[in-house]
Amino acid sequence: MEANDQDLGIAGIRAQLAQRASLAKGIAMSWPEIRAGMDAATALIPPAAGCSSTPRDVGGVPGEEVVFGDAAPAGTILFLHGGGYVMGGPQTHRTLSSRFAKATRAAVVVIDYRLAPEHPFPAALDDAEAAYRALLAEGRTADRIVIAGDSAGGGLALALALRLKALGLPQPAGLFVISPWTDLLQSSDTCVSKAASDPIISKEGLDAMAGAYLGGAAGDDPLASPVRGDFAGIAPMLIHVGAEEVLLGDSIALAGAAGAAGAGVRLEIWPEMIHVWHAFADRLAPARDAIAVAATWINERLAAAR
Repeated sequence: MEANDQDLGIAGIRAQLAQRASLAKGIAMSWPEIRAGMDAATALIPPAAGCSSTPRDVGGVPGEEVVFGDAAPAGTILFLHGGGYVMGGPQTHRTLSSRFAKATRAAVVVIDYRLAPEHPFPAALDDAEAAYRALLAEGRTADRIVIAGDSAGGGLALALALRLKALGLPQPAGLFVISPWTDLLQSSDTCVSKAASDPIISKEGLDAMAGAYLGGAAGDDPLASPVRGDFAGIAPMLIHVGAEEVLLGDSIALAGAAGAAGAGVRLEIWPEMIHVWHAFADRLAPARDAIAVAATWINERLAAAR
C-alpha cells in the first residue's frame, strides 16, 4: 500500500460518485464538455509513486509509455483506455497505467486513439492496429506483449485480437479486460437488471455513445461488438467485472463465447464492485487487490515466453 492510499470501502466510493452526479444532474453537455469533465475528475487521482511517463509516437498514433523505476521492463502492456469511444486518453488513465506498470514491472503503452463522433468506427481500431504493428516493428515480440483495456477499451482490445487473427498477425501473450463493453446493441439483461445498482453506466448513456461511435455502421459487426466474433485461436484472456454493473452481462456472454470457441478464458466477477473499480485504487482496497491479481496473471503470460 502506498502512503497516499486509503480505504473508503465501496460505500464510500458510491457516496463520492453520487455527489458528483448530483452536481451535474439535469445538465445536457456536449462531447467536448463531457471530455473536459472526465479530464478534470481524473486529474485529481495521483499516479503510482516511482513511475514516469514519456510522450511518444506509436505507429503514427500519439501516446505515452509508462514505466516503474530504471530496470529493464519485463514486457509490454498495450493499454487501450475506456471512455465510450468518445472521451478519455493517456491523461485520464495514468492511475491505471502507472499502477499496472508498478505491479507488473512491464512498460505500459497507452495510445491516444481517435475519438468519436469526429472519428467514427473503425478509426479507434485502425489506431490500435497501427500501434500493435509499431510495437512489433520495434522488436517487441508478440509473446512479450499483453493487450489490456477497460470498458470501451476492453472491447477495443478484443476487437483488435479478432482483427489480428483475420490478418494473420501474431496474437499477443494475453488479453486482460476490465468491465469490457462487448455488445454495442446493449442486448444483455443486466443493462436493465443492474441499472439501479450501477452508479456510473446506464443503457441510455451506452446507446448515445454507441451511436456516436458507430456513425451508421452495423452494431452487430464483430469488430464493433466483439462478443459476436469467433474466438477460436484468440489469445488467452482474463476478464474482470463487477457484480453490480450494467456491463456484467457483456462479460458473462464474452466468457461463454470465448470458452465455446476453445479460447482460454478466466472470468472473475468481483462481489459488490462497480464499473472499472480498479480506477479507485488510491481509495479502495479491492481495487488494489484486483490490480495485484491481474498483475500476477499478466506476469505469468509474459514469463511463458522467457
